[in-house]
Parts: sequence; structure tokens; C-alpha cells
Amino acid sequence: MTKNGFELPKKVGIIYSDARREYFPTEEQYITEKDAELDAKRVAGYIEKMGIKVFLYPGNSSVFKSIKKDKPNIIFNLVDSVKGVESLAASMPGVLEVIGIPYTGADMLGMNIGGSKFLVKKIMQQNGIPIPNHQLFYTHTDYMDPNLRYPLISKLDEVHGAVEITKDAVSENEKHLRDRIKFLTTTYKQPVIVEEFIVGKEVTGMLLEGLNKKVYLAEKVFTKPNEKYLFATFDDQWTDHAWSSYHYQKYDDPILREYVKKAFDVVKMYDYGKFDIRIDSSGRYYFIDSNCNPAFGPMESDVAISTILNMYNVTFDEILTRLLINTVRDAKGKERLPIT
Repeated sequence: MTKNGFELPKKVGIIYSDARREYFPTEEQYITEKDAELDAKRVAGYIEKMGIKVFLYPGNSSVFKSIKKDKPNIIFNLVDSVKGVESLAASMPGVLEVIGIPYTGADMLGMNIGGSKFLVKKIMQQNGIPIPNHQLFYTHTDYMDPNLRYPLISKLDEVHGAVEITKDAVSENEKHLRDRIKFLTTTYKQPVIVEEFIVGKEVTGMLLEGLNKKVYLAEKVFTKPNEKYLFATFDDQWTDHAWSSYHYQKYDDPILREYVKKAFDVVKMYDYGKFDIRIDSSGRYYFIDSNCNPAFGPMESDVAISTILNMYNVTFDEILTRLLINTVRDAKGKERLPIT
């Protein structure tokens, strides 16, 4: 029983990505998920210290048979892809709904929405959340909107984890842009979203549910301020020197907090979510990325949720407790609280 009077589950299952090199088209994409089992075991260790029995399941075709055998009370869904395909990750909450097991994170609809950067931007735009001008390209020969202004940054529409976000991601002319689009669409067999690069600061917004919903903001402070375009690349986040190119510091603005709350709601996130926001020289906000079920783990996993919330004196134990309470409460048929 927690101090708030909620009883924690006795058995918890953790589903994680069954990441194998042969599933992914590039080494870079595989790197973003290769430690999925290790990260799940780290989370399991913290849950076990709470006196809860934990079962670990790779997210493959055998997972649901195992869940029905072990009968965990709830599931931590940490699956980012199935057979290397991120869009298939939405199948996990879908089947969990069918078999009646409560779980953490976004539902099938939320994960499907979050699987396309373009769709997320359109939903945000429809709801008054500021985003950069953008266009979706299916091939490098597609017509280009003349209203787009350089510099432009190009990203894979359906793959997250900063895959292919390199210094070469920013284009200053059409030839460079079309060459890059050709490489991305040919290699990954998916569309590419191109958006105006917003020169300025970058802030990460995390929202965590529990008995209420709270937003935690942190500015990325880059250690190489003289570079022409400052943003977090794939290497900055996934190589041996990850996190050395920038660090977080607290940031606060009630206007941005309200934007994050609204964005969390309209793109159908649950439990926790992450947003990246650029701020131009005039102080205007632009939401550039959105992650339902972002990378999850304690401080030793070097993920944003623990790093940022630790700055606000929120420990990983507290994060787990809040998510467990939220999931148990929902499992009893109580409605999610309105955002406050």
C-alpha cells in the first residue's frame, strides 16, 4: 500500500523490443534498440526492490502465450518495434487490450499516431500548437512547396531515436536536400518529412502522470555553441561520447507547459510523453518532435525521463510508483484525471 492509499500490483510483466540485427536496415537503427533487454532488466531490478514479482518478455509472437501463463497484474510496455518495424509496435497494446491486461503507456491509437511525425504535426497544427513549416516527401522528385525556406532539416517520418539525424541533415540548397531525400527513401523505404530548421534554443518537455499530470521542462545547453546549427545528432545521443555535446538545465514558462499539456492530450499519449521544442530569437515556440512511450529507465540508462525529472528531485522509484498507481487506478475502471 502506498502513502496515497493505493495498493501496488503483486506481479508485473515487462515487454521489451526483441531487437536483432537482421531486423534493421542499418546499424544505426539497430543501435537505438540493441540494449532493449538490458534496459528492461534495469527497470525490473527497481520494481523487484518494491517487493513486486517481475516477468520479462521479448516482444515477439510468443509473448502473449507467456503473459496468459504468468498472469501478471499489469504490463510495462517498453516495445519500440516488432521485427525492426516501429509501426508494428502498436500491435502490442492492441492485443493487451483484447486479452484484458492493463499496461503502461500509449494505447494502439496513440502509438499509431505517434508513429508518423507528419501525422503528429498535422494534429498539433489543427489544435493550435505551433510547428515549423513542413512537407512530406515520398520520393526525391516530388514537387517542393515554394513557401519552404532554407535551412531545411530532413527526417525519417516513421523512425525515431534520431536515426540519420547527422550534421548532414540540414540542407541549404535544393540539390543537397533532394540527394538526402533520395538516400533516406531508398535506404529505409518510407517517406521523409522536411521542415524549416529553427535557429535558436531547444527545450525538452516531459509529462508524467500519476495522481495528477505534471510537466517538467529542460533546456539543452550545447557545449559547442560556435557551430552553425546546434541540435542533438544521432552520435550525440547514441555513441560513446553521448551526452557530452550538451547537458540539461531547468527551464520554465507557464505558456510552454500549457502547450505540452495540450499536445500530450491531442496526440493521445498516456502515462508519460516527451516533446522537443525549438525557440527562435523572438521567443516563439515550435514543436519539432514528439515521443509517446519515450526511452524509459533509471539514471544509469542515460535517458531523458530520468535525467530531467532527477533535476526536479523526482527519483526513478517515484516515477515507477506513479505509473503503477496510474495503471492500477485505470484498471479499476476509473477515468483518467483531466490535465491540471
